[in-house]
Amino acid sequence: MSFSQTVALGALAGFTIYLGLPLARLQLLGSKMRVALAMFSVGVLAFLFVDVIAEATHILEESVEGFKDGNESLGHVLGMAGLLAGGFFLGSAAIVERRIWPSRLSLPRIRGGSAASAAIGADAGEMDSADKQALATGLTIACAIGLHNFAEGLAIGVSAKSGAISLATVLIIGFALHNATEGFGIIGPLGGLRPSWTWIGLAGFIGGAPTFFGSMVGYNVTSEPLELAFYALAGGAIFYVIGEVWNGMRRYGHRELGFYMLSLGFFVAIATEMVVEYASA
Repeated sequence: MSFSQTVALGALAGFTIYLGLPLARLQLLGSKMRVALAMFSVGVLAFLFVDVIAEATHILEESVEGFKDGNESLGHVLGMAGLLAGGFFLGSAAIVERRIWPSRLSLPRIRGGSAASAAIGADAGEMDSADKQALATGLTIACAIGLHNFAEGLAIGVSAKSGAISLATVLIIGFALHNATEGFGIIGPLGGLRPSWTWIGLAGFIGGAPTFFGSMVGYNVTSEPLELAFYALAGGAIFYVIGEVWNGMRRYGHRELGFYMLSLGFFVAIATEMVVEYASA
């Protein structure tokens, strides 16, 4: 897969986030459909998590084999293990979880609003403090999602560059499906407020563009330790987002539907992997 193809597909995977954001204005999506789409995404991500971590552990296993053959030092093996553990820890946003999300959870529930009152650049008197806070909170969530999507883009770029076309394709499809539902997390705190199209465009760029930039960086990485770190970051990011989506969907109920859609998403990802593997053989 060429660099231009990788970047184009990385952009596709990232900017599908715009599919969910406009629903903040339309407000036609019921709770049942939210649960179905989000839990389908969780199923796809569960498969991706297994796939990405398998790639990371394969690199680590190669370093262990090198140590056994006398080609690598014990320090190298321990360093690679530390990269895997540390990258996963950072990717799962243990630090972000402590420093960003609690401030979001403490915000008051906002009232409804009009598109005009939510416009970027509106005078201070045209929006009450709750509306302003809700819009700022949505952008904060977009920033947190963007951090994870950068790690996802790295995984796409590394996989494509290393020749793991099957994994790269599944990552692109899976992240595209998932990013399409990430918009729900960004617009969730807005309640009845209808944001402007400018705000939607900004939130989508913050949340989705890092996948595009990450794919460019990842494609140009040739260092095995850096590849391992990127896979670990992506694995941690997937793990984190699964937890966030799962937790966010609990308040909507529809538990049985959620599990059905999770299973469907997982098996669709397996089927996609098999088709891609057959096509690339």
